[in-house]
Amino acid sequence: MNKKITIAIDGPSGSGKSTVAKRLSKLLNILYLDTGAMYRATALKAISLGIDTLNEEKVSEFIDNIDLTIKYSEGVQHTFLDGKDVSDAIREPQVSMAASNISSLKCVRLKMVELQRKIAGQTSCVLDGRDIGSFVLPGADFKFYLTAAVSVRAERRYKELKEKGFNVDLQALQKEIEQRDYNDSHRDFAPLTQAKDAIYIDTSDLSIDEVTDKILSVIRG
Repeated sequence: MNKKITIAIDGPSGSGKSTVAKRLSKLLNILYLDTGAMYRATALKAISLGIDTLNEEKVSEFIDNIDLTIKYSEGVQHTFLDGKDVSDAIREPQVSMAASNISSLKCVRLKMVELQRKIAGQTSCVLDGRDIGSFVLPGADFKFYLTAAVSVRAERRYKELKEKGFNVDLQALQKEIEQRDYNDSHRDFAPLTQAKDAIYIDTSDLSIDEVTDKILSVIRG
């Protein structure tokens, strides 16, 4: 890209936003910031300390000084917590709900948003999450909202986890996704929502390439 741009991609779990965001970053040769990984790492920190991820008083005791670093190697984001690469650990199923819980806490969101805005202010980037266009980067140059039927999203997540060797139940996974959708869209502070100026894309019947092409056509005009 010849000029600095910011792209916000929001949507619920399993909508394909992270995969699309990664592809866009490579095609446009700009930074991809996995905001979800930051919340997952924060949840992992709370778990390691034996703290309830909904206990804001306890979480607030460590969040301001959390040792959370994002590094890039050969185009891949690595998440470091307390100096340790936790990129794989934060993808374990039990961390998903914990991340949904802890991301509802205002103290956590304010800290993560502070870090995300700092990065976005320095370079062209694409961010995906649940409140990027509505709260984190309301002034983003391009905003998109991706979603899909719950059954489709559950099937996608099921295949992804099975490929990684996790033993998961499809029905249980769908219920978890439904609960996470509810949690994310009903939290008091910066909930999952479609920004008013975001372009809505239902990915249920679209391939990743088709979704990526739709977004690129908008960005390139």
